[in-house]
Amino acid sequence: MTGSEGVLSLRGRIVTSGTVLEDGVITVGGTRVTDVGDSAEWSARHGGRVLPEFLGTVVPGLVDIHNHGGFGHRFDTVDVEDAQAAAEFHHTQGTTSVMASIVTAPGAEMVAQTAALRELAAAGVVAGIHAEGPFLSEVRCGAQDPRFLIDPDPDLIAALVQAADGWLRVMTLAPERPGFDRAATLLADHGVIVALGHSDASFAAFRAALSPTGPGTLVTHLANGMPPLHHRAAGPVAAALVAAAARQATVELIGDGVHVDSGFGALVFATAPERVALITDAMQAAGMPDGSYRLGPQTVRVIDGVARVAGGSIAGGTATLLRCLRWAVRECGVPLPVAVRAATDIPAAAAGLSEVGDLRPGMFADALILGDALELRRVLRRGQWLS
Repeated sequence: MTGSEGVLSLRGRIVTSGTVLEDGVITVGGTRVTDVGDSAEWSARHGGRVLPEFLGTVVPGLVDIHNHGGFGHRFDTVDVEDAQAAAEFHHTQGTTSVMASIVTAPGAEMVAQTAALRELAAAGVVAGIHAEGPFLSEVRCGAQDPRFLIDPDPDLIAALVQAADGWLRVMTLAPERPGFDRAATLLADHGVIVALGHSDASFAAFRAALSPTGPGTLVTHLANGMPPLHHRAAGPVAAALVAAAARQATVELIGDGVHVDSGFGALVFATAPERVALITDAMQAAGMPDGSYRLGPQTVRVIDGVARVAGGSIAGGTATLLRCLRWAVRECGVPLPVAVRAATDIPAAAAGLSEVGDLRPGMFADALILGDALELRRVLRRGQWLS
């Protein structure tokens, strides 16, 4: 690692969305990547200067597009400092871009939370806002509070869009709810990505919403908040996998080893390796000991690292995205370059984040230095070392 006059050079085994350079150098100027190439090219361009030290495996900063908080802090809040602390925790753990997710609550509360998060999005602390609810299925509500689930309401959508001021990037809806089509059109008209989830829809209905002419392009935490995959009732899981294999949708996969079995994870990657977005679905308890926490209006109890609401449903995750990446590699047998894409450029593209998720020239200088066991050594965010 070398640096002079605001220029930083990182040397290592560089694993990005497009290539693997066994011995490469990334050059950073200010907050952006300015060049990427192998060590021989770097030496030729720099007139015999001594190569930077070899740091280990270098990957793009991770991108989590579904995250409710961490380290005792929440995104479903009107306390801007609390939400900022949640984001900064995940930054230090390698997730240099994190979407702030809010959950089902009374409409006025969701609007107020969105307005608060807008400040952090505008400041670059979070990458945008994701609204998970309240237009979801009561049958598949999971940890969403069923008291506040409603049919799609254009007035509430308009209020959320206005409060977000351009930073509402994703909203999760159940396609079977009356008014879905109108709501999806309204969201799309405002540049909001329509995600399908917490749904009890049939295969046909879910697949239609993910068709080339359907509004959906993202599937919220595949298999969670849905009926199980069954050979006589294929349902949303099969519909999502078919759409992902056809490159008509991206499927989120919670890779914490709790929400889905590693065999299911292997199936998903084998079916659509270029359309899997690893997520954490992290909540307030991520990075914290067992105990009582909150997710939206509900109390959550964490035992042995697993968060559940009183009714028994899993209530978000407690892992970091780097841990999810390691799960994909170690437990699901996914090659490292494929797993890296699933935690970087694939979720970035799915959420419309164009400046993160890769290490191409012009992108934000977000990078992780990993050891041989994929342990975190250092985090670079926007050209500055966080650890």
